[in-house]
Amino acid sequence: MNKALTIGWAVVVALATTTVFAQEAKGDAAAGAQKNAMCIGCHNIVGYKASFPEVYKVPMISGQNAAYISAALQEYKKGERKFPTMRGIAITLTEQDMADLGAFYAADGKQIEVPEKPATEPGSEVAQLLEKGACVSCHGENFSKPISDAYPKIAGQHPDYLYVSLRGYKNPKEGPYSGRNNGVMSGIAAQFSNNELRALANYIGSLDGQLQIVPEPRFR
Repeated sequence: MNKALTIGWAVVVALATTTVFAQEAKGDAAAGAQKNAMCIGCHNIVGYKASFPEVYKVPMISGQNAAYISAALQEYKKGERKFPTMRGIAITLTEQDMADLGAFYAADGKQIEVPEKPATEPGSEVAQLLEKGACVSCHGENFSKPISDAYPKIAGQHPDYLYVSLRGYKNPKEGPYSGRNNGVMSGIAAQFSNNELRALANYIGSLDGQLQIVPEPRFR
């Protein structure tokens, strides 16, 4: 997939996604704070790692876009994302629950200013990979300002989680617990070797971003 085609698809999907979310439930952060009991045991513990089907840090979601969190939960519920723990939680949630949790985690934690330019410029090899994938066309300036709130901020996310996610998009049928179905991301990830995906994940994860882990008071 060339850069122009990638950007074109990204814009089309972003516009369609934005239209859909405009018609969906409006999240209430205060309500979400009363519904996150199943979330805090993983996402609000510093250094917490998944142990199945492989070991990696669970993603930081405090400071993430609300619409993206809601969209991800819907994908778990539909089986488009296959991680079993998240699927088990998502199937118990209503659309309103998902919107409320998204609103809560989007507002959770302190507001972090992201520099206009990355503190660390990519090496030539990684720069070529980023250009080939046209990553910034969706995930935005410094990978922290997506073109749609239905897309994730990824700067500063745990590199091992980013790598597992990218590999899941590359191989949507990788296994019963790890594949991810997304036409745009699968087409982009399929262009790269696993080593290249890891290089991308390591660079993006090294950047300053707005994602955080806000420890649950009982776990501090």
